[in-house]
Amino acid sequence: MPPERSSAPEDPALLAERLRRLEALDPLFVTVAETLDIREVFQQVAAVAREAVPHDFLTLGLFSEDRWTARLYALSEGRLEGPLDTRLTPATRDFLSRDIVVAHDIRDHADPKMIHVVVRDPATGGEHVFESEPTPPMRQMIRERDIHSILYAAVHVRGAIAGGLLFHAGPRGAYGKEDARMAKRIADCVALALAHERLAEEARLAGEARERAARLEVRVARLTEELAASGGPHRQIGVSTKWRDVLAQATKVAPTEATVLVTGESGTGKEVVARFLHRGSPRKDGPFSAINCAALPEQLLESELFGHEKGAFTGAAAARAGRLEQAAGGVLFLDEVGEMSLAVQAKFLRVLQEREFQRLGASTVKKTDVRVIAATNRDLKAALANGLFREDLYYRLHVFELHLPPLRERTDDIVALLDHFLTEVGASIGRPAAGISREAKDKMMAYPWPGNVRELRNAVERAVILCEGGLISSEHLPISLNTAARADSPASAESSAPPAVLAAAAVNLPPEGIDLADLERTLVEQALERAGANRSKAARLLGLTRAQLYGRLEKYGLASPSSDNDA
Repeated sequence: MPPERSSAPEDPALLAERLRRLEALDPLFVTVAETLDIREVFQQVAAVAREAVPHDFLTLGLFSEDRWTARLYALSEGRLEGPLDTRLTPATRDFLSRDIVVAHDIRDHADPKMIHVVVRDPATGGEHVFESEPTPPMRQMIRERDIHSILYAAVHVRGAIAGGLLFHAGPRGAYGKEDARMAKRIADCVALALAHERLAEEARLAGEARERAARLEVRVARLTEELAASGGPHRQIGVSTKWRDVLAQATKVAPTEATVLVTGESGTGKEVVARFLHRGSPRKDGPFSAINCAALPEQLLESELFGHEKGAFTGAAAARAGRLEQAAGGVLFLDEVGEMSLAVQAKFLRVLQEREFQRLGASTVKKTDVRVIAATNRDLKAALANGLFREDLYYRLHVFELHLPPLRERTDDIVALLDHFLTEVGASIGRPAAGISREAKDKMMAYPWPGNVRELRNAVERAVILCEGGLISSEHLPISLNTAARADSPASAESSAPPAVLAAAAVNLPPEGIDLADLERTLVEQALERAGANRSKAARLLGLTRAQLYGRLEKYGLASPSSDNDA
């Protein structure tokens, strides 16, 4: 059974006092409703609150996200100066995790930074003493005013305790149940003001973020237009979110002098991004010098990078400046930096560390003024583990990484790239294509493009040449695209491939093994039979070019005048 409630009426004087206190709080709601920063009106809040809960001074503290630090956020008297954060002890943290806590006695501690806080449990009447380290402003006011009582009321924002109000009074045992009840109402009013304040701050931050994003988008568009207007072959083409994110990051780092490492699969456009960085940097009027570290043997790479003096090695008939000197005031782009030998890595490390180098065969040190952008399609962390790349050089290059997504992860860009390459290739060979068929475009959209943008451009160039100014169709695409399309479409494969091919694809390997050459010969014979000796049709059935089929016919002795039917 529920406990019986007392039927004794409350003391009229107590009710009258409670009503007076509640009425005294009416102006408080008006005060906090008209502000978006509680600190600006906190002295007014304290003045109104004093009519309901007498106190010498009032403070508002807010918790850190992990609730192990409290910051003095507002003070009714004096100024917020000095360290405002307090690292909470477990006992203090527990004290501040409750809705209402009354500290009946505050005593000095042997440590001048600390105080003893005596809390009485209202349920048992027992006392608990714990140590606390107030912030310097609070500690000073507690001691100067001889404070011995504190009433703490938690402030809830969005369902969680965000901090608390602390009412400080001089006498011991100054606060009781009625004071706690009023303090809770005041804390709820302050919580409403803090909620409004946080909403306004979030709106301000969101607005600033939108403005930054808009400014960044304008900068990306401007750099893109400048690269396009330069007429060079390294234009950036793409509308996908992933590609725009890469350009946004590049636009942020471009104005700095930070070394950038561009990573990604081969053919993803690493040099395009490097030139984009150069265009957006203060060095845009300086040279852009690119070197492929995989294309040169070690000694030639050293000479190309650092330069050499006359007679430095066999064939060095005259002194020659290296790329570090040629790129002075601009950007040095190291493509395929993962292929650089350990000896060259050690020398280039000094360039990044000390901004100096020596020509081959020289005894004098030269200073260099270049920004380095490096690129690789290798996993440099794996190379580190295998001892193929220096760890110190890796971290010098890896100041800011830009990872380029493969084309298969940004299929939205394929159409834009197709249109660009059709125009570019058509103009270069003087015979533009009339367009591209729906079937061919679908195959290009579905293909995974392991060679990325470079493979796409090569496929377009091949198709434009083969179509001879007409419409690009599937037959003008590389074999790999048509083969991939058949592999992705079981129904299509069943309708076009001979039964022998399908049977062979599903055959179980016998324990003694099979003769692959014999199996291939059988498939070629069956394809010719099904195609009525038409070699072009037989090649399509086998997924081969005519040249590849001719090679197999010669290999297996199947070529004959009677079978030379391509009609």
